[in-house]
Amino acid sequence: MANTVEMPKLGFDMAEGKLVRWVKAENEKVEKGEVLAEIETDKATVEVESTFSGIVAKHLVEENTVLPVGTPIAVITDEGEIFNPEELTHKKTETKQDVPVESSESKVQASFPIEEITEKPQTSGFIKASPLAKRIAHEKGIDLTVVTGTGPEGRIVKRDLAGANVAGEQPAPQPEVKAEAPAPIVSGKDEVIEISRLRAAIGKRMLESHQAIPNFTVTHSYNADALITIRKEMNEGMADEAKISVNDFFIRAAALALKQFPNLNSSISGSQITRRGDINIGVAVAVENGLLTIVVKNADQKPLSQISQEMKEMTARVKDGKLRNEDIEGSTFTISNLGMFEVEDFTAIINPPEAAILAVGSAMQVPVVENGVLAVGWRVKATLSADHRITDGAEAAHFMQHLALYLEQPWRLL
Repeated sequence: MANTVEMPKLGFDMAEGKLVRWVKAENEKVEKGEVLAEIETDKATVEVESTFSGIVAKHLVEENTVLPVGTPIAVITDEGEIFNPEELTHKKTETKQDVPVESSESKVQASFPIEEITEKPQTSGFIKASPLAKRIAHEKGIDLTVVTGTGPEGRIVKRDLAGANVAGEQPAPQPEVKAEAPAPIVSGKDEVIEISRLRAAIGKRMLESHQAIPNFTVTHSYNADALITIRKEMNEGMADEAKISVNDFFIRAAALALKQFPNLNSSISGSQITRRGDINIGVAVAVENGLLTIVVKNADQKPLSQISQEMKEMTARVKDGKLRNEDIEGSTFTISNLGMFEVEDFTAIINPPEAAILAVGSAMQVPVVENGVLAVGWRVKATLSADHRITDGAEAAHFMQHLALYLEQPWRLL
């Protein structure tokens, strides 16, 4: 029986998506739950699983095609079944073709920081290679089994194929290098690239935020001596994948502080302010073409260890291109942390419809004066950007002071 796979709705506000790549080729066998294609939405590139088992009889759309939710994209039949396209009950919907981007590595494919996504090639063995590397290898006839990867965990990436030979060919002889006069300076050429859907969506939302929200900022410097000490003690003897990060402390501290300041966990629509019942902390992570927000749901009700584990699992799914809808939906307050980049402090733009965002800098050892004595201490600066229609400077300052209660006495978070 022929079954039609449609463009899925990967979010309540998703109206259309871009089919970036077919993972399963025509006439290839697919099992229910296996990845069929990669779909790019306004927020991320996600892997779409097949809802049927059988043979991919027909791709109804080409790669790099934008189409509305619900549009048929493929037909899957039983093995050995003869498929007649005229029997398809669903009609193909007209779509618009995007201009192919010169480098497909411009899609979202990693976490904090970005590296190439690992995938399983359509061969019998498991080869760690990025989608772009696999595509180049396929086009040029390069055998990936003889290529040494230099990416994360030995992944094969684009640069590893630069000196690779086409299958069956002998290495090209190297010409004798002769000393030459320095080449004349040549002016570089401008490069024009297509704006990705993620970058376009970020630009639109941030422009709306900057123009429509009367925001103000409040900065506070926190004494992080106790936090650094407790974190070090907690992480001693623990595997890297189980260690608690400074950002995990900020997530839980902000969630607990927001219980006392519901206006900062709110949204506004017209003349009404909605105070959110759940405290869902969104965490901005850098991806190749912008930012992606992953969400820790009900963070005020979860211990540090659970927050840390969920963050690691979601970050891994970003890296592997296996995001779930629930990973990126429903945030009520956002934290943007650039501490790993040795940023002292910065200001973040509010993510509408939220009321505030907290920008966190690096934990640094700096000169401090304690009881009239100059000493060295750990400090971390954080800046709150807030919507002046919902809150004001005094309330924001009190929130930052309340946050210090948890960050400077971190045993309250345990």
